[in-house]
Amino acid sequence: MRDPYPSDLSDAEWALLAPLLPPPRPTGRPRKWPDRLIADAVFYVLRSGCAWRMLPREFPPWPTVFSRFRRWRLDGTLRRAHDVLRALARRQAGRAPEPTAAIIDSQSAKTTGVGGPARGYDGAKRLHGRKRHILVDVMGFVLAVCVHPADVQDREGARLLAEATAPNALAGRGLVWADQGYTGALAAWLGATRGWRLEVVRHPDRQLVRYGLADRPARAFRVLPRRWVVERTFAWLGQSRRLSKDYERLPATSEAMIYGVMSRLMLRRLARPAA
Repeated sequence: MRDPYPSDLSDAEWALLAPLLPPPRPTGRPRKWPDRLIADAVFYVLRSGCAWRMLPREFPPWPTVFSRFRRWRLDGTLRRAHDVLRALARRQAGRAPEPTAAIIDSQSAKTTGVGGPARGYDGAKRLHGRKRHILVDVMGFVLAVCVHPADVQDREGARLLAEATAPNALAGRGLVWADQGYTGALAAWLGATRGWRLEVVRHPDRQLVRYGLADRPARAFRVLPRRWVVERTFAWLGQSRRLSKDYERLPATSEAMIYGVMSRLMLRRLARPAA
């Protein structure tokens, strides 16, 4: 037995996650390393930010851990497990399993010398890398993620994100809040293709300037309605050091890691004793 790391799953958390992972194959060589130890190793990488090759020796060999993580990414296990946990977390909070409203935003992240596709220069943020586009519900839980080059404008990135979102997400005339970077023809496109209603949350001081009621926007910080929720989600993601930059070669791996970080957060909430 080893001393547990802060990122390790508790017994209650593992009881929630275990049924969501695929069972061992009935044929072939039996697994040497259990799924729980593999999951603990993956969450250790996400939380600590270490390279796969630098996993502590208490965990399985890093090629085994990465291979299982890659398999879970390719067969959709990570995404499906995340979506089930989100529905459980919403139900625990007294909400319907599927939301009818969401918030969209993007975050630019620097990349490293690892290489790989989907990289660009974000002139507004003055960095070379990728953008993480996320759609979250009103609790801040992720509905969909799309990682793309940083030089893609938010309006085009929102289209990529909408295409990556599950078909039944925000069923009906779902409402999506966004900032002013999503103005233009995007609202009509979302309405025609997904049936979503886009509502831009504008800064109140800029509204005063727009209508001639003030000379210039106030410089004081203001928490904008609805938009703060997605910013809080980005702050949650920032607690996992593996996401401090985009170290991954493939954008799909970056997306899988975001789903992994959010799954760990929701497992902790679900396993928390009731007050």
